[in-house]
Amino acid sequence: MGKSLTKTEESTWGMAAHMSALTGIIFPLGIVLGPLVVWLLKRNDSGFVDTNAKEALNFQITILIITFLLVVLSALSGIFVVLAGIVGLAGLGFAIYGGLQAKKGENYTYPFALRLIK
Repeated sequence: MGKSLTKTEESTWGMAAHMSALTGIIFPLGIVLGPLVVWLLKRNDSGFVDTNAKEALNFQITILIITFLLVVLSALSGIFVVLAGIVGLAGLGFAIYGGLQAKKGENYTYPFALRLIK
């Protein structure tokens, strides 16, 4: 086990796990890399951070897969591009909400996500 965190540090890192997905606005793979980096750095320091970072990582992987599939399907119809944009925006919205919940010290579970990282 790594260094133990204070409650304030835990809530800050938990929030960072969710909010780090916002780096996807600048760098598309950032939606996954942000939560992954937080999880790799702090998973051994706090069960709370480990739980929130895995949840954020699983959700953002799910969003990335769905968006990729919709973009591929856009070759069939332009509506899929619009749907991909909506999914991306919803993913960012859920990330912000998850971060706010973690900052309050609550574990946030996304309404849908593939649980790939256990």
